[in-house]
Amino acid sequence: MNRRKAVLGTAGAVAVGALVAGSMTVPSAYADSHASGKGAATSARSQNTPAEARGTAVAAARAARAGIDWKDCPEDWGVKNPVQCGFVTVPVDYAKPDGRTIKLAVDRAESTGTDEERQGSLIYNPGGPGGSGLSFPSRITEKNPLWAKTAKAYDFVGFDPRGVGHSAPISCADPEEFVKAPKADPVPGDEADKRAQRKLAREYAEGCQERSGAMLPHMTTPNTARDLDVIRAALGDEKLNYLGVSYGTYLGSVYATLFPGHVRRMVVDSVVNPDTDRIWYKNNLGQNVAFQTRWEDWKKWVAEHDDAYGIGDSPEDVQDAWEDLRAKAKKDPVGGVVGPAELTGFFQNAPYYDEMWAEVASVWSAYLKGDEKPLVKAAGPDMSDTEGNKSAENGNAVYTAVECGDAKWPRDWGTWDRDAERLHRDHPFLTWSNTWMNLPCATWPAKQHEPVEVGTGKGLPPVLIAQSERDAATPYDGAVELHKRLKGSRLITERDAGSHGITNVENSCINKRVDAYLLKGTVDDKDVTCDPHKAPEPKKAEEKAAELVRGVKASLLPPLH
Repeated sequence: MNRRKAVLGTAGAVAVGALVAGSMTVPSAYADSHASGKGAATSARSQNTPAEARGTAVAAARAARAGIDWKDCPEDWGVKNPVQCGFVTVPVDYAKPDGRTIKLAVDRAESTGTDEERQGSLIYNPGGPGGSGLSFPSRITEKNPLWAKTAKAYDFVGFDPRGVGHSAPISCADPEEFVKAPKADPVPGDEADKRAQRKLAREYAEGCQERSGAMLPHMTTPNTARDLDVIRAALGDEKLNYLGVSYGTYLGSVYATLFPGHVRRMVVDSVVNPDTDRIWYKNNLGQNVAFQTRWEDWKKWVAEHDDAYGIGDSPEDVQDAWEDLRAKAKKDPVGGVVGPAELTGFFQNAPYYDEMWAEVASVWSAYLKGDEKPLVKAAGPDMSDTEGNKSAENGNAVYTAVECGDAKWPRDWGTWDRDAERLHRDHPFLTWSNTWMNLPCATWPAKQHEPVEVGTGKGLPPVLIAQSERDAATPYDGAVELHKRLKGSRLITERDAGSHGITNVENSCINKRVDAYLLKGTVDDKDVTCDPHKAPEPKKAEEKAAELVRGVKASLLPPLH
């Protein structure tokens, strides 16, 4: 799960079956849609009716015949040669495969190894919902050392999920209005503040219906999982090789439940708790606690490096400085655009990713030393960035549509209010911001489905799970829950660590196991606990702040997840 104003990530035994060049078959989706465990088959079918299962098989067969017409990527996609781009056609409604269709944008970088080394395609989802995976192939073209071995065996494939980017994008608001700042302080001072935020949430839900109403009923994780199966077929792969991070772990879990016999290798990293009782309302409540925990970790680190940043030499002093910054920005927004809401949006990058610890501290330090430009650049909107603002609004629209549509949410304000007030007392960093972000689901105008009961089905190979203990966006209990539900899975735990998306972090204990699994299909005999990766190093505040002004800016995408 990935939150608004969060920088988006960057996020078994021997495999069953082999890739057969030139003789790809499309297994029956319905035959594979039986999950084990309490209520699993019934719940899985609730979002995979016979008509939808047959529709998926029909769409996959068509995609297998059509393939993908790979070409140079459109210039405005921001994808550089030698990465190639194309489209895959999918039904809007899988129960009606001959009805309206949309095109999904895909891209790839071809494997670097020999024909004998090649094992197919590795498809990636970075999270969201609402994240684009189109940057994934650059891990090959830019020679990312962590992925060099895997790159010899797989084409790296990214895609824009339905509703995202170049895949029939949806919208809920005017992009320029969406990014305009400063916004109201997310922490309400009185009931009038709450009423104002409730009104905004209701209007946002209405905007989704007005601007994208035809797509809303079909913006669900099970439909995206079906899309993933059609992409697999279009690539000519008999079975799926998949890497999912954050929300991408839930997408992978649902795919594994609906299509267990279609999975070859699957790595899920930083795991959304798939318990149907937690999708999605309670998972967001859990985030409020976990973000506070990781916020405390970061404050301690900042205090330990007070010689570099001058913010405070104790966590308590750092917290006091934070509250002082919020109060000043509320009274007089920094640069006229950065108030408490924008501060929370930028500062939450620190609990999210270790790689952002020094960056966020540097921006703050520069501000305290009299230079507000880095903070305005990092946390404020750029109204001239039309495409960036359009992408930010689109990402938030997809996040909202998928989470609101995947499951039932509380409809009464009293439930939201009581939970937020209770959690805010001890976990104030994110609670109210998270509440308002998800509140459109309370008045969602489209159908809200029953979540899939994730579990093991016939033919599912071992799945590799990677998780840090102190992850803020997807708390550790999610990995434990998924591990219980997927028979034969293996869990790699990075202890005393909390970065989100650990398969792309340098830690040989993790990296070598991901390589072994993807290259050979092997896992350890039992679960593994790894030491944490190297802690972030402080950087000169002025130097890092200048770097940020030149080119780094937090995106406007949502976490869970």
